[in-house]
Amino acid sequence: MAATSQFSTGSPNPNSLKRVGTHNGSFHCDEALGCFMIRLTDNFAGAEIVRSRDSKLLDALDAVLDVGGVYDPCHDRYDHHQKGFNEVFGHGFNTKLSSAGLIYKHYGKEIIAKELQADKEHQDVQRLYLVVYKSFIEAIDAIDNGISKYDTDLPPRYVNNTHLSSRVGRLNLDWVDPDQSAEKENEAFQKAMLLAGGEFLESVRYHAKSWLPARSIVLECIEFRRSVDPSGEIMVLNRFCPWKLHLFELEEELKIEPPIKYVLYQDDRSKSWRVQAVAVSPDKFESRRALPLPWRGLRDEELSTENKIPGCIFVHMSGFIGGNHTYEGALAMAKAALGFPAD
Repeated sequence: MAATSQFSTGSPNPNSLKRVGTHNGSFHCDEALGCFMIRLTDNFAGAEIVRSRDSKLLDALDAVLDVGGVYDPCHDRYDHHQKGFNEVFGHGFNTKLSSAGLIYKHYGKEIIAKELQADKEHQDVQRLYLVVYKSFIEAIDAIDNGISKYDTDLPPRYVNNTHLSSRVGRLNLDWVDPDQSAEKENEAFQKAMLLAGGEFLESVRYHAKSWLPARSIVLECIEFRRSVDPSGEIMVLNRFCPWKLHLFELEEELKIEPPIKYVLYQDDRSKSWRVQAVAVSPDKFESRRALPLPWRGLRDEELSTENKIPGCIFVHMSGFIGGNHTYEGALAMAKAALGFPAD
C-alpha cells in the first residue's frame, strides 16, 4: 500500500466506495482544486483520493485527473498533458484547460446549482458558471499550462508570488525537510486541497451572494437610464453596489449605444451624491468623458460659482468623480458635463 501512496482524505463520507486518483510527488494547484471540486459532486461525494503513478492502480479507480494521459469524460479521465490535447472551456474562452478546468467544465454547474439550491439549467447557475470560470478557474488553467498573461517579450515589471497557484506550490515539502515520506507528502496535498477548495468556494459564494444581486441592480438601472436623461448616457444607481464590471459586461451584452458616460449614486456615509465618469475599460483609469477641465480641483462655492450649479462639493483633479449635496445637483452636473467638448 505504501508504494501507491494511497491515503484517506478524512472524507465526510467514510463509507464511500468511490476512489479518485491523481499523481503522487510534487503537486500543483490544478489537481489539488480538481480533487476538491470533484468531491463536491453527488457521484464522488466523500471519495477517497489515491495519489499514485501506478497505471494498473489508476485504471481501477473511478476517476483520474492530472495523470494517465487520457481525457475521456465518459469514463471520468481528466488528464491534460498528452500530445494533441487542446480542450478549452468554450463560451468564448480559449485558454487550454488544466485538470481543474476539466473538472469544472464537466461538474461546475452541478456544484453551483447546489450552492444556489437551483436547477442546473437556471439562468443564474449559467451566469455564475461562466463568471467563476472567468474570475477564478481560468487563471489556474493558464498558469499550469505556462500561458503568459500578456503577449509581450518584455520582462514583467514586478514578480507576483501571492496568487493561489503560487501559494499552493509552497505547500510542497521543502527540500531541506528531513521527512520526505509519502505520508508527509499526502498531508501536504490535503492542505493544498483545502486551501484551493476553500478559495474556490469563497469565489462561488461571493458571486452568488454579492455579484449576482449587484448585476440585477445594474441591469435595472441601465434599462431605466433614458428616464433619467434622454441621451441615455447617464445612469443612476437606485442602490449602491459594485457596478463597474457589470456595466461594461452588460453594455456589451445589450449592445448599448451610446455608451454610458456618468454614473450617479448616493454616498452612504455623507448622504451626498457622487457623479462618476465611466472609465474607458475596466482596467484603465482614463475616463470616457471626464468632468470638465474648468471644474477640476475646485470645491464648494468656488465650484458652484464656476458651473452655476448649487450645492457642489468637489471635482477631482483628474475629473473622474465629483460630488453634490443633492441628487438634483449631481444630475445637473452630469447633464452639464455632457454639453462640454470632450478633452
